[in-house]
Amino acid sequence: MPGEGTCAGGHAQPAIVAEGGSFDLLNTMRNVRGGPPAAPLAGYSAPARVYPQLHISGFDPRAAGGRQSLKMELRGMPLDCAPHLSICLRSELIPHGSLQQQFIRSVHGDWRPVFVEFSSRGKEHGQYQIHAEIVSKDEQAQRQWECTFVILVPRVDASLGEIHRTFLSTHKNVRVMADDAAIARVSAQGGNTMDIDVTARNAGIAHLDLGAPAGKVDVGYSTIAWDEDLIEIEQPRSGPSHPHPTLAASFINAAPENGACRHIRLFAMEEVSFGRFELADPEADVLLHHFSAEGPDSAGLTRRLSGRHAVIRRTRNGFEIEDVSRYGLLLDGVWPGKNKPVPLRTGMKIEMCASIKGIVLLEVSAVMPHGVILHRIDEGARAECFVLLAANTHPGYPLPRHHALPKASSLPLLMHHQGGFWHIDQLTGKETALAPTPKQEKLSRVPAHTRFASDPYPEHWIVRSAAAHLPPAEATT
Repeated sequence: MPGEGTCAGGHAQPAIVAEGGSFDLLNTMRNVRGGPPAAPLAGYSAPARVYPQLHISGFDPRAAGGRQSLKMELRGMPLDCAPHLSICLRSELIPHGSLQQQFIRSVHGDWRPVFVEFSSRGKEHGQYQIHAEIVSKDEQAQRQWECTFVILVPRVDASLGEIHRTFLSTHKNVRVMADDAAIARVSAQGGNTMDIDVTARNAGIAHLDLGAPAGKVDVGYSTIAWDEDLIEIEQPRSGPSHPHPTLAASFINAAPENGACRHIRLFAMEEVSFGRFELADPEADVLLHHFSAEGPDSAGLTRRLSGRHAVIRRTRNGFEIEDVSRYGLLLDGVWPGKNKPVPLRTGMKIEMCASIKGIVLLEVSAVMPHGVILHRIDEGARAECFVLLAANTHPGYPLPRHHALPKASSLPLLMHHQGGFWHIDQLTGKETALAPTPKQEKLSRVPAHTRFASDPYPEHWIVRSAAAHLPPAEATT
């Protein structure tokens, strides 16, 4: 039988480590002993299933109003998951509402812990939820686990004893106390889960019998650390379900009103580059014109923009911008220096070119957990705005809060997921896949005379395609 050093006849057996059920055990026995196929083992039962858990420690509620740190460790994860797991945390305590990190598996099979830092300064005392989403993604399939745990932010004047009593009352369902030379005895026999708090003071003795044949017994002393069961979410078996996968697209408003933009240009990348508009072989993703009172000017001040002028990328703490140009840029009137990333914030002014004013002036109108919105505040304000989204990232529910200027709040809420762009109704939560169909469903915050295009610059598509198919001499002409 599994785990026994001798057989029923008293003969010593080799040490065997078998994974899986009885069929795997029999195959292992045959390989070791070299005998004929064995008969099924009567009465054999598979070992108890190990559920994946997220072990959380390092939280100190006494530091209310100060900097906090959580240590998270993975336990019991399946061996067939990817060697890199992404974890997304969403909570009101976390800056910008969410945070993305990675668990990395070592050569021994365990996982490197992840640390999350935040501050409870200015937060009302009470309980705050933190939702964790862990994703394993490889070429074959994607698996996802989720859990939600609660962090206690106590009153500033709360004592350590009150904090521990609150924690133990919510996490422990069995308490063993022995005081004044008393003796307390508890026998843990069976059961699904037993979280036991042990306290012995003044020569007291607390005796525990942990001979539980099944289930889980967690003996917790006066430390604030606990395990959260990870629940695996069923994933669709068929590949990406988006009908029109793309990484760049746009909304075209045929009749913009009340200051609305004619083009909402959409990009879904971990790093988006901004640069000079070029019809042939552009170097950047977001192509910028200088706009005068007469419209876009391709030959004038636009030439003072570099082919790759600036880069906006997503980081673990939000989004940042970096100057990669030869002409420089100004952030709120100050040059940050070349190749020096600066975090983006709502209301920040971005001026392309540090030496000549008014070529391209952008304003960060919203910084969301899964994207950034930029509006032009120059002569091109009515022509275009830009929505930069993290690729294949779902913002999650409930939708995280974020600070946005009024012109960004009037735009539709969008995301990039399963390879394409989606519209999210903020009232109902309904998700609608965006595709260039002739008849488009009525979407919230999208005017009726607006269509979706699978190109970020559809007004230049014909010219660009024609130039690409002309001979070199004619294309230059």
